[in-house]
Amino acid sequence: MVIKIIDIHCHLTFEQYDTDREQVIAAVKQDLKAVITSGVDPEDAKKTLELAELHEDFIFVSLGLHPIHVAGKTDHEIGDYLDFICENRSRIVSIGEIGLDYHWIRDPIKVKRMREVFDVFLEFAKEQDLPVVLHLRGTGGEAIEEGLKIISDADIKKAVFHCFTGKPQLAELICEEGYYVSLPTSIVRSKTMKKVAKRIPLSYLFTETDAPYLSPKEGEKRNVPQHVKVVYEEIVRQRGSDMATVNTAIESNFKRVFGIDLK
Repeated sequence: MVIKIIDIHCHLTFEQYDTDREQVIAAVKQDLKAVITSGVDPEDAKKTLELAELHEDFIFVSLGLHPIHVAGKTDHEIGDYLDFICENRSRIVSIGEIGLDYHWIRDPIKVKRMREVFDVFLEFAKEQDLPVVLHLRGTGGEAIEEGLKIISDADIKKAVFHCFTGKPQLAELICEEGYYVSLPTSIVRSKTMKKVAKRIPLSYLFTETDAPYLSPKEGEKRNVPQHVKVVYEEIVRQRGSDMATVNTAIESNFKRVFGIDLK
């Protein structure tokens, strides 16, 4: 039996696919049951919705404002963007990616703005009754720890820590709070991610590529959603499990968090 799997986070609208996007998606459909593609700013959001409309019930949409794009947006522009998301509420499954990025954003004024806008989007997600997909990047897990405190204090009910790179103990804490961890294809190069795959409950685990980034293949410039298979395989290996068990758990999580029943 062929088991079709899920990539909960990629960026199929990005320029890396401009020359062969439909061919890429056709290939993805051979191996995957669903993907969620994330719109990272207002312009990308429109492209993401248009792409999903072409591939109904296969490409699902998350819309957010990546922290690296926050500083370039005025309050008015952000308000317009939130109105746009609200108007398209029925066409999306989550708010994200949103969050904190201390790798690229270090200027104190921009950091302050980034945190403020993060709070705005969290409140918006609560109003819309949608889960959030979190981008939390910084040295030593500081962004992840801060993000966890922020969403817990904000009483966010459903959250996915996208592209999780923190330690297993932090992953366990996230799950204890009722939130989810998503492991990317770069797991093939990370002992820490492998430990996370082994230690946290399957009922709090997701799989992703963050394509076109983080290819599991050395020297390959562009990742693709079907490479999410390496994450499944590593979870199976670390847990001494099997593909069917892991797939069933992740599909169940997909329904629980995003409200999508793929059966």
